[in-house]
Amino acid sequence: MLRCGGDRVVIVGGGIAGALLAKTLESHADVVLIDPKEYFEIPWANLRAKMEPAAVERTVIPHTEYLHHAKVVTASAVSVDDSVVLTSGGGGAVAYDFLVIATGRMCNRPQRRDDRLRMFEHDKARIASSNSILIVGGGPIGVELAAEIVMANPEKHVTIVHGGPRLLMVMGEKASSKALEWLKSKHVVVLLDQTVDVTAAAGENVNVFTTSAGETVNADCHFVCTGRPVASGWLKDSFLGEHVDGEGRLMVDEHLRVGRLRNVFAVGDITDVPEAKQGYLAQRHAMVVSRNLKLLVKDGGGKTAEQKLHRYKASKAAITVTLGRRDALSELPFMTVIGHIPGVVKPRDLFISRTRRMMGLKLSTRHDQSMLQREQH
Repeated sequence: MLRCGGDRVVIVGGGIAGALLAKTLESHADVVLIDPKEYFEIPWANLRAKMEPAAVERTVIPHTEYLHHAKVVTASAVSVDDSVVLTSGGGGAVAYDFLVIATGRMCNRPQRRDDRLRMFEHDKARIASSNSILIVGGGPIGVELAAEIVMANPEKHVTIVHGGPRLLMVMGEKASSKALEWLKSKHVVVLLDQTVDVTAAAGENVNVFTTSAGETVNADCHFVCTGRPVASGWLKDSFLGEHVDGEGRLMVDEHLRVGRLRNVFAVGDITDVPEAKQGYLAQRHAMVVSRNLKLLVKDGGGKTAEQKLHRYKASKAAITVTLGRRDALSELPFMTVIGHIPGVVKPRDLFISRTRRMMGLKLSTRHDQSMLQREQH
């Protein structure tokens, strides 16, 4: 068992929030990061990576590249009690003084970075060799992927099948209408209020899919972009199970503590914070918890630190959906805009250089330097 000595912070989940939290705390506490992968990746760059694998090298980052003092346990957490996290795959038991749950949503990504990079190369090859592409799901991921494909390859025939009455249900109706109009202007076929079982295609007609409404879609390849469930199943039979709501999210207070427990926090998509689940907001969660844990570790968890804990306020910030390299759709408090102007909200670099800088990674290439300058201006 990995034992602790009073300032052990164990972070379960090495996504965008868990990775940033580990980085900001590793010089202030004894940090252990538990993650089934040997890397973290910048999530909002994933779709661009399918089209431009050259960018992937900068977005899939080994934990050991940005962490210099923290210990990394490459394993999955399978259970937890009030002092120990149990892991699979030979990770053993990891004791903690402070615990942060940052497991996000369920995903089936390979453990090794090289295998993840090959997945992106494979996706790029699939797109390049296909004349027609089916995208299942019309949320932000499905819409952004469709836009990436048609802006880079206008000759491709792209179809989106979405189970809801409109696209982008996380945004308002005006945003949905603008997105639909934009996609149709790029000759994307959008089928609403329909589902499709991609596993049903078999035999000689592996490229023919039938929707729930009986429509036939011909596609050389397909991508499933529907929502993934929260990765909290391992918590339900633990002492934290009573703090998991009906949707699998951990209920947190204004300090992002779970159930007001003194030493357990949660960040990112797994929380029940009533806001859009976006990567930059998960980073904000991480920074608030980082400040709180620095106070608690410094004060030994005493009452003085408790009185100074920082609060997190749910964000009502604009939601922006990228539409290829130049355009974007932004829902602001008083208006919804689409086109080149909101496109500058997410620069061509998709904040990759800025995120790398936050993680303490050097801007070692001329590309990194030029992209960061564009973001700053």
